[in-house]
Amino acid sequence: MAPLCGRRLYYTINAVAGLAIFLSGMMGGVNVAPDYVRTMKLGHSTYKGPSEGYVATITQPTRQGGIVSIYYFGTLLGCLMGGIVGDRIGRLKGMMLASGWVLLGAALQASAQNIAWMCCARVINGIGTGCLNAIVPVWSAEVATHTSRGAFIASEFTLNIFGVVVAYWLEFGMGFIGDGNTQVRWRFPIAFQIIPVLGFIACLPFMPESPRWLAKVGRNVEARAILGRLRSEDGNPEAARAVAEYEDIVAVVALEKEHAKRNSYISMFFGRHDGSLHIARRVQLSIWLQIIQEWVGIAAITVYAPTIFSEAGYGSRKSQWLSGLNDITYMLSTLMAVVTIDRWGRRVGLYWGAIGQGISLILAGAFSRLLKDHPEKSAQYGGAAAFFVFLYTAVFGATWLTIPWVYPTETFPLEVRAKGNAFGVVGWSIGNGWLTLLNPVMFSRIGENTLHIFGAINFLSIPMVYALYPETANRTLEEMDFLFASDSPWVWDEEEHFRKLKAENAQLNHLGQKDADGLPSPAPELEEKNVGDKK
Repeated sequence: MAPLCGRRLYYTINAVAGLAIFLSGMMGGVNVAPDYVRTMKLGHSTYKGPSEGYVATITQPTRQGGIVSIYYFGTLLGCLMGGIVGDRIGRLKGMMLASGWVLLGAALQASAQNIAWMCCARVINGIGTGCLNAIVPVWSAEVATHTSRGAFIASEFTLNIFGVVVAYWLEFGMGFIGDGNTQVRWRFPIAFQIIPVLGFIACLPFMPESPRWLAKVGRNVEARAILGRLRSEDGNPEAARAVAEYEDIVAVVALEKEHAKRNSYISMFFGRHDGSLHIARRVQLSIWLQIIQEWVGIAAITVYAPTIFSEAGYGSRKSQWLSGLNDITYMLSTLMAVVTIDRWGRRVGLYWGAIGQGISLILAGAFSRLLKDHPEKSAQYGGAAAFFVFLYTAVFGATWLTIPWVYPTETFPLEVRAKGNAFGVVGWSIGNGWLTLLNPVMFSRIGENTLHIFGAINFLSIPMVYALYPETANRTLEEMDFLFASDSPWVWDEEEHFRKLKAENAQLNHLGQKDADGLPSPAPELEEKNVGDKK
């Protein structure tokens, strides 16, 4: 059978990558399962009649939050491991190794008998997930074209949130077995995540390695052949697009290999030996964009939405049902990201997302306050608060969910791309772990005003994005070194410097200037700065 080429290969890679993160969010329903609460000694449950079944009451919220947040300690370790493994042994082997950790963690979680067992299993599962999160988006970005790179990765998040929907409704359905007071209610959904991971492992041997990683390690013939399969429908390695991209990749690899000293995490973080490449600046942008992604309020909405639904007068089952519908809205909204992320660009998506999310959070908080002050109008105020919860989720799914994950996959040099993306996952782990512990405290002390704080943070993120985050959409991965070559961190200076370097490079190529390998030279200013740094 002829190997897949062109669009068929492209879509197959996209679907396989989506399997890696298909069922990464299944603790929402597990946390309220009565048998789980009793096994982990988090509280107790009471029988509320045949319509509601057994309903758990949490008396140890700190312990519950600890079980959830320790997972992010695992992802923190895993992403650092994934960055090293992905750059050293390749994207495919790295993903295979990470999948083994996920399988082990899932099996241990599904069989957990006490809180210590569950915490250890969560760390192991987190290590595997963090490793996958560091490698899978990089692999996707490196096989995608520069005009559809964002949509390629965004569509994987549609599968990710679809997995959240499947997990949630699976847990909801299990709640009707034995009045919801059975082990299967929480053990089966956890074990179910093993199925897509096994599918992912089965598909990996048939997937192409990243052509950019192959070029980095000197396997140029394979790199050229895979680019031919990706960029032409007949798999021709001599196709014009494949040849042009291959030459750009090889030229950049030659330049970047002069600076192997900067490839450690410490050197990247502190900017040692990076010359005009400004790796440390890219690290900080990646970490903080992921931290801010959590601080724009998604964790708060996830925590507080069931409270809003219950205060609006909905019973336990109805509140769970509404939360499930909210997840469906979340999934559908990611389809908008697939359409807009490359057309509008990263910056525009972050702008309008922050505005929509900020307004939604402030109004959800305001109507929640009115709901408490005027319980006799619970239907009106509760309905309004619920609407803005749904609106927030939709806007977040269309913008801030995907863009902070896409950005780190684009901005780093090939030599350290997996390690660079790992820094983004570090930010995500810090933001998630921090807020998982902090949210319950904030809501218990200041209630719905927590939503106002996160709403304000959305508006504060706009000038940060405007001043510090240059546009990466529709630019090749090889152009990013030009984009960050400016000594100034401000976007307007970076864009001006980028245009200058591009013009110089175009002029050199037009004149036919070649380097020692017969490839187009990098812009003289970029090369000169790197040589000066080496001295």
